[in-house]
Amino acid sequence: MPRRIGRFLKEVRLEMKRVTWPNRREVSGATWVVIVTVVTIALFIWIIDTLLMQSLHLVLK
Repeated sequence: MPRRIGRFLKEVRLEMKRVTWPNRREVSGATWVVIVTVVTIALFIWIIDTLLMQSLHLVLK
């Protein structure tokens, strides 16, 4: 069992060396895309929620 764990960890280390890591510019660009997307979706949900709340308020009045 310890031999299998050691082999697994060695393979993990080798695989991590093969990974192509993004540079700072790529990470920054992806981060901004995520932020803009989250804000856009949040605004959309807020608008829909407000419209539905107003509609329900009018119906129940």
